[in-house]
Amino acid sequence: MSLLGSLLSRQPAPLLGLDISSSSVKLVELGRDKGGELVLERCAIEPLERGWVVDGNVEKFEEVAEAMRRVVKKSGTRTKNVAMALPPSAVITKKIILPAGLSEQDLEAQVEAEANQYIPFSLDEVSLDFCVLGPSTTSAGDVEVLIAASRREKVQDRQGLAEAAGLKPMIVDVESYASRLAAGRLIQALPNGGVDTMVALFEVGAFTTSMQVIRNEEVLYDRDQAFGGAQLTQLIVRQYGFSPEEAENKKRNGDLPEDYGSAILKPFVDSLAQEVARALQFFFTSTPHNRVDYVMLAGGSAALPGLTDAVTSQTSFPCNLANPFEGMQVGGAVREKKMRREAPSYLTSCGLAMRRFLQ
Repeated sequence: MSLLGSLLSRQPAPLLGLDISSSSVKLVELGRDKGGELVLERCAIEPLERGWVVDGNVEKFEEVAEAMRRVVKKSGTRTKNVAMALPPSAVITKKIILPAGLSEQDLEAQVEAEANQYIPFSLDEVSLDFCVLGPSTTSAGDVEVLIAASRREKVQDRQGLAEAAGLKPMIVDVESYASRLAAGRLIQALPNGGVDTMVALFEVGAFTTSMQVIRNEEVLYDRDQAFGGAQLTQLIVRQYGFSPEEAENKKRNGDLPEDYGSAILKPFVDSLAQEVARALQFFFTSTPHNRVDYVMLAGGSAALPGLTDAVTSQTSFPCNLANPFEGMQVGGAVREKKMRREAPSYLTSCGLAMRRFLQ
């Protein structure tokens, strides 16, 4: 069986979490102190030019590999082991029920047999992995098993990028799984340890915003919508005549004309909040649910001034920023002020870095 790199494996050695999105490469390295508490050892972001990564596909291999080398250098890490991720669209996942007590060999054979039913490709073309989640809640004496599969070339693309950047690929995960892992820490910090709490997690990327509704570590609903921070950059280009690169830099550095806040930013924030409200409405109309307890915002545009208030105003649900480093100690190599400003961007890379401590 060809492992998905390994998609659901355990990795106790030092490990970098490296998230490649359409707009940037994000790196996180975590450690633990003597008391077992998480420590943020390093984090860094390196922007990517538009078109280098499209819909999770790397279109400019050398340029992205070079950006990965730069982000590693910028972070100052010496760690080579890396966990990366594929977009959910590149991975087929399926939960199945199998008899408890099977040997590893029998379990593998059963998973392959089941996978044939759900995967529309020959198993020879696929990287396949599985993980026993625990006893089945619906079938006594059985276990629930998660199967994950991706086209082999998708996995090899990520592995090849890591190797081209001088890194050693240890884990290929799924982006949404990694972001859920990081968000899980934040949910546990909610009242009552987050038990039975329904959280709508929105990750606002450059071109796509992904939504997951989570309760007790289970995904009740997920959906992607085609809006994101790149639209703000386009508005800046149109309003002020900057090139797209100039507009992106000025947006990141806050170096924009005086009327930017009222003419561009506030209307964009309001429209972003409306999109979040619309996505929640889709969830309510297509499921038995009619409310969520919290809205959590992550991604590069999540920290836009006024966005959390605008979302609360539009939806009537409490909304906060997802800072994946909340409650962690911060190592001396981290520029804390910059990290706090960019923290919501690191949700997926933080989840990948947390894979180091999964037992």
